Amino acid sequence: MSSYGKAFTLWRESAKRKEGDAWSAYTHHSFVESLRDGSLPREAYVHYLIQDYVFLVHFSRAWALAVVKSETLSEMKLASTTVNSLVNLEMQHHVDICAKYGISEQELFSATEEPENLSYTRYVLDAGLSGDLVDLLAALAPCIFGYGEIGKRLADNLSPDNPYAEWIKTYASDEYQQVCNEAGQLIDEALERRIGSDFQASPRWERLTDRFVMAAKLEAGFWSMSLRT
Repeated sequence: MSSYGKAFTLWRESAKRKEGDAWSAYTHHSFVESLRDGSLPREAYVHYLIQDYVFLVHFSRAWALAVVKSETLSEMKLASTTVNSLVNLEMQHHVDICAKYGISEQELFSATEEPENLSYTRYVLDAGLSGDLVDLLAALAPCIFGYGEIGKRLADNLSPDNPYAEWIKTYASDEYQQVCNEAGQLIDEALERRIGSDFQASPRWERLTDRFVMAAKLEAGFWSMSLRT
């Protein structure tokens, strides 16, 4: 089982079987592989950073919705902690990186949202608005865990002169891996509370899996959009 938890392990395996391996299409996308070897064009990286900042605005709102959808104090605490980390740490990290490229925080916040970005973020928000906490978490999960997997893999044999080493190290870091571990625990406990310990026996499981797979496909679309400069 993945260190990220039981539900993620099952969802990832389903994503590998569906849609021509939707999980690998996301985590081994050409954008990701170009980050790994440092060959990604600078313009594509900047395009990605700007759109990812816009994405984080809506991702933060989705996690704020998770507080509303929570049924226990522990769920509320972790969801609210995640919102704080996104708004005050990860978004600021993007601001700091983009400043090196001459892009101001105001430019980031007012950037035009690409259609692929809009499709993904609204899909996640709709999952939460129309469903309960586990519907929302299933749609949020590919972003959290995919970046954790990508960071760990790309950090292996990382060249010290790779221009994207800072990005890779961020998601390979112990701090981010702990975020993934805590999110995995939250998802497993939230699922057990709502559908029982035998996840796959629940009539809701297939729908939740479909949410996860669709979000993984939208993540791959986000990478493709980032290459379109």
